[in-house]
Amino acid sequence: MTEPLVLGIETSCDETGVGIVRGTTLLADAVASSVDSHARYGGVVPEIASRAHLESMIPTIERACKTAGIALDDVDALSVTAGPGLAGALLVGVASAKSLALALGKPIYGVNHLAAHVCVDQLEHGLLDQPSIALLVSGGHSSLLLVPDVTQDVVQLGQTMDDAAGEAFDKVARVLGLPFPGGPFVDAAAQEGDPTAIDFPRGLMTAKDLAKHRFDVSFSGLKTAVARWVERETKAGNAVMVNDVAASFQEAVVDVLMRKAIDACLSQDVGTLVIGGGVAANSRLRAVATQRCADHNITLRIPSPKLCTDNGAMVAALGSELVRRGREASQLNFGTDSSMNVAKVVVR
Repeated sequence: MTEPLVLGIETSCDETGVGIVRGTTLLADAVASSVDSHARYGGVVPEIASRAHLESMIPTIERACKTAGIALDDVDALSVTAGPGLAGALLVGVASAKSLALALGKPIYGVNHLAAHVCVDQLEHGLLDQPSIALLVSGGHSSLLLVPDVTQDVVQLGQTMDDAAGEAFDKVARVLGLPFPGGPFVDAAAQEGDPTAIDFPRGLMTAKDLAKHRFDVSFSGLKTAVARWVERETKAGNAVMVNDVAASFQEAVVDVLMRKAIDACLSQDVGTLVIGGGVAANSRLRAVATQRCADHNITLRIPSPKLCTDNGAMVAALGSELVRRGREASQLNFGTDSSMNVAKVVVR
């Protein structure tokens, strides 16, 4: 059987992504980002993101097809992010994908953004082990998942109770006077700082917290602790050592994420950990994950940084796997769901 050729569309936030995948081979990954338009506001503005998707959709599809060396009619199926994400942004992507599916007479899969972040690793490291544990960390999501089958069986073990990891990076960057989006700039500053300089709190790690929230995470208190520390030092007339603050904050985030992830693997007797989402591009998270997984004989899978952020390749990868497994396609009248539960991999 010829491997399925799938075009995937991702518009859950501020990137217009179009990916083309044949089986587990990535042929094209075209992305148009509107991040510069949001930077002046210190965060993503939904209305700006939706308009940017409208303007970028056709050129991005054309660029992806040209890179892959295909015509639209060559695709076997289309996949598109149906949720979770920004409501208006999701609508642009789903409407575009539905139009293509109707015009081309091809099946369409409305897929879960989080499951797609897990599945994208197959493009670089082959088929996922079943089951796997997935740690997804981004600007909007921080989740620990048990993944027996990424096409239909995903179980949420834990999630963020407040700020997602990437959101905390953005807010701390603002406190430190660093640009938006904060993740890359905090990471860069941290590499010049001392991660032990300041003992910032580790949320939900006490025995009492673990009894109730064993696999959940919380970064709101950490973010507030950083802001108060900077405020105290400023009022005292002391110079704020940005690099040390960044490194100490980053260490607290990474420490909590990896302690929870390793615990999930051990408690579920699962030997493979997949890390995805934009924060998975963080250099300290990748280094600590590598060391701690090696210490516990756990196989670590992390996509390259370019596939960690939102992109169409991940949506195409999940669509391709759905086709390969013979999963039922979505009905053409499926809707979007801005708060879609990860247990729902495909919208019927």
